[in-house]
Amino acid sequence: MNLAVRDIRHHLGRFLLTALGLGLLLGVVLSMIGIYRGLVADALGLVRAPGADVWVVETGTRGPFAEASRIPGDTRESIARLAGVTEAGSLSFQAFETTHRGRKLRLQIVGYEPGRLGGPPAIVSGRGIARDRFELVADEKTDLRPNERIAMGTDVFTVVGTTRGAVSSSGDPVVWMSLKDAQVLQFRLAPAPARREAARGTGSTGGTATPDTINAVVARVSPAVSPQSVVRAAERWKHLSATTEAEQETILTRSVVEKARQQIGLFTTVLLTVSTVIIALIVYTMTMDKIREIATLKLIGAPDGRIVGLIVQQALALGLIGFSVGASIIVSVKDHFPRRVVMLPEDAASLAVVVVVVCLVASGLGVRLALRVDPATALGG
Repeated sequence: MNLAVRDIRHHLGRFLLTALGLGLLLGVVLSMIGIYRGLVADALGLVRAPGADVWVVETGTRGPFAEASRIPGDTRESIARLAGVTEAGSLSFQAFETTHRGRKLRLQIVGYEPGRLGGPPAIVSGRGIARDRFELVADEKTDLRPNERIAMGTDVFTVVGTTRGAVSSSGDPVVWMSLKDAQVLQFRLAPAPARREAARGTGSTGGTATPDTINAVVARVSPAVSPQSVVRAAERWKHLSATTEAEQETILTRSVVEKARQQIGLFTTVLLTVSTVIIALIVYTMTMDKIREIATLKLIGAPDGRIVGLIVQQALALGLIGFSVGASIIVSVKDHFPRRVVMLPEDAASLAVVVVVVCLVASGLGVRLALRVDPATALGG
């Protein structure tokens, strides 16, 4: 006879309601882990999208995502001539906000040279950019559809294709346009500010001429050549900063999302601590409700191991049922979060192990109470 199972059946409604409440708390813990994984995936998405081996940026900077980087547009030609480079492309990055269909739309704009390295990943609908002006490819998160037109700055662009899962580290959906369009959008002034700057004698006219400035050059290297050799050549002969793709990913995870990682880690630790305290209090309360039953067991000669097993098994059942409920809820609603939530099996397995340990630790208070029960209590009035 399993005493834990019989006791749970006797108080089934209360036990399941308690497990549901605990499951919601553990679901929040699991969602915090998934949110952090999503932050990392979003941050690394733009780095991995071009499929480049080397990133070249302004001297003394760490890249276009961690800090500002501006280099001349003709840098691509000089990088393309380095030994081992098979192809190269110029890129620009900027955050942009516009109004479309009566709502604000915040975007991460990537400017690239059509036909060169740096364009959007797989197109899920429509086509890629075929002209140098007024075409763009947008991520599905923008809710833009092929052939739809959107005003950006003083120009109107046509959406020719869409991608999926491309967002910036801040969660803004990405749109790709030609480098020429991106430079115009970044540097050309609107008519009124252009007239003001012209009156001040700064030379800004708002005309068609825009600075040929980019934020980075990405390069793909021959399999027979080490990317590190290209990095050293760019730094030594071109006097620019360069990193491999792996180094650029490290910069992002250690700078751009580091504070978020610490914040989420601290919040997750607090939630696990709260879960431990809650489980301990619940098990203690459940043990208090069974004082007379435990005393009766002792009176008829039941070993302490049987009584300890009753408490520990109930704590484990409470934690594992709660974990299952919480994981099921988060998996079913994760796609409705405003930011990407990435659920990995190994994270769920690790949290399950932590829950088991927490339940064992939390059951200690109830076990201590049960072992101190006087068998004579069963004979009381």
